[in-house]
Amino acid sequence: MTRDPRFDVTTTTTCGYCGVGCRLEAHQHGGHIVSISPALDGPANRGHTCLKGRFAHQFTRSRDRLTAPFVREHGTLRLASWDEALDRVASEFQRIKAEHGPDAIAGLASARGTNEDAWAMQRVMRAAIGTHNIDNCSRVCHSPTSFGLRKSVGLSGCSGSFDDIEHADVLLIVGSNATAAHPVAGARMKQAALAGAKIITVDPRRNDLSDVGALHCGLRPGTNAAFLNGLTHVLIRDGLVDREFVRSRVEGFEGLADLVAYLTPDVTEELTGVPAADVVRAAHIYGEARTGSIAWGLGVTEQLYGSECVQMLCNLALLTGKIGRAGCALLPMRGQNNVQGVSDVGALPDTYSTYRSVGDDATARLFEERWGVPLRRERGLKLPEMIDAALAGKLKAMWICGYDIGQSDPDSAKVEAALANLEFLVVQDIFENLTSREAHVLLPAASFLEKTGTFTNAERRIQLVQAAAAPPGSAKTDLEIFSLVSERLGHPLPYRGPEDVMLEIGALTPAFAGVTYERIGRGGLQWPVAADGTDTPMLYAESFALPGGKGRLAALPFKPPGDEASEQYPLILVTGRRLEHYNVGTMTRRTGNLELLSHDVLEIHPDDAAAHGIADGALVEVRSRNGSIQLGAHVTDRIEAGHVFTAFHFPEVRTNLLIGQSADINTSCPEYKVVAVAVTPVAVHAGAARGHAVVA
Repeated sequence: MTRDPRFDVTTTTTCGYCGVGCRLEAHQHGGHIVSISPALDGPANRGHTCLKGRFAHQFTRSRDRLTAPFVREHGTLRLASWDEALDRVASEFQRIKAEHGPDAIAGLASARGTNEDAWAMQRVMRAAIGTHNIDNCSRVCHSPTSFGLRKSVGLSGCSGSFDDIEHADVLLIVGSNATAAHPVAGARMKQAALAGAKIITVDPRRNDLSDVGALHCGLRPGTNAAFLNGLTHVLIRDGLVDREFVRSRVEGFEGLADLVAYLTPDVTEELTGVPAADVVRAAHIYGEARTGSIAWGLGVTEQLYGSECVQMLCNLALLTGKIGRAGCALLPMRGQNNVQGVSDVGALPDTYSTYRSVGDDATARLFEERWGVPLRRERGLKLPEMIDAALAGKLKAMWICGYDIGQSDPDSAKVEAALANLEFLVVQDIFENLTSREAHVLLPAASFLEKTGTFTNAERRIQLVQAAAAPPGSAKTDLEIFSLVSERLGHPLPYRGPEDVMLEIGALTPAFAGVTYERIGRGGLQWPVAADGTDTPMLYAESFALPGGKGRLAALPFKPPGDEASEQYPLILVTGRRLEHYNVGTMTRRTGNLELLSHDVLEIHPDDAAAHGIADGALVEVRSRNGSIQLGAHVTDRIEAGHVFTAFHFPEVRTNLLIGQSADINTSCPEYKVVAVAVTPVAVHAGAARGHAVVA
């Protein structure tokens, strides 16, 4: 590209916000990133980016960046040298391992970091410390997606790519506000609608895609299973099943047909609140289309039966033959930039890379031979189990990297108590946060704009990340930190840099066998990648990645959610994201995005506001069975009656104090999307007048 005289250096990299994986041009002047523009040849973004990727980069030079290590002394964190901090980490891990065994230590890898970072951390935990206690934030977002896809079609990833959006005659979008959470992919969906594609949105809250769609189904939270099985009933009843595809490539039809026989449109309406006519219409729009893709988000996965609902979404594609061809993708809208990749490369307590069980002897022996250490065959603790073990005094130490569980995880008060009960906590991050309040050692890390490696986006596309600036002060990349700690623990990592890490991933992971940085280039590679570098943009064109090669229809009944409205808690809270901010707001709240959205509100339907005496803009208390918060109300008909909505970007709101212990039955993903609450007005004060949220 032609050099712009305004900039000293321009570096092409990959965005570190959501899972779309936009390619970016980061422009540097005077040693700082001063501007970001979209890469015109980015395969996912095609020359576009959102206001987060393009403008929310000022956080890299924020004055409160962590630039040097801290250690706790006499109850207070003080500045320390790297040698002192790292020696403290290694000595405490060694002490705790000697006194209590390796399983008294646990680690959390970051979905903000690279594949190489996650691989290195899980190697340190498994080989240097000797435990499988390693997990990541997919546990609380898309672990049900991974479970459901592996059960139904075989592999834990999108079956196609974002390009299938343009080839689809219909897009069924369930539990995903794509234009806010994944704006560039959402824009592609909106453009597809304007070009003639029919969009069906299924969510308790209307969004931008509902406005351009053919049909919006505003169902009750927690009733996804009833709705999806109701669609299945109509597809079978009205002859919309691809009988030849089912006969030759699918198993389990009779059991599913028997299960959904009772779920007539009228019964589905009674269970979900979606009019029977709309249930029929949705089934016919999707079933009659030549091509159709299904996208879903946390509105599916973050529920008690989220993993089962992912299997029900797969049912729809398998019944109609809408998989394995252009325009027919199963497209999970992955939340964080590398939440797909961090799990793919094995930062999980029960699997090595590409979801191979730690109990599989053949796989374990491959890793033992490469790493030169014995590895156990019993799985480690999942994140919720780590919290319980810390509270019980069984887990003594944690190493948390780029993941503010104090703000983002459910039942925040319980998480705080668990962290406080640890003997030793290491937090590795770019800013202080709620989690680091309890840290004994605080290590300054590099952001995505200051490191090299790869991310894997929601399409399974592995893309290069290249450092566009130096880390501030003495901050180091995650890979450097893992290497320094591992060496002190007696297990030196043999990597000269991140490319060596990827070569080891490929050597131990057949699906990554042909991945090299040279082959990734500017366009990326979609795994599986053969040894010769051939990648796989489309899965399941001929067979499914399951024994016998057939897809599996799942006969799973509707069951009520983990929480329901009652006289005491008459409304259902749904949480989600806003366009202007990202997750816990660590980065976006330190940029101009804060001027666009400086505080959060509770969205409430006009009927509910009137019934509870709540005026637009009034300060309200939101109480669940688990806790309470206060924030301003926004009266709107974008939310269905009987429900309220807010996000979780602002630590002063502490939304997750409201979330209880209900979690997906197969993966322990918390049920953020169905929380019974009471909403009442409180006295007005200056903070409320300014619209600031107040912690209860």
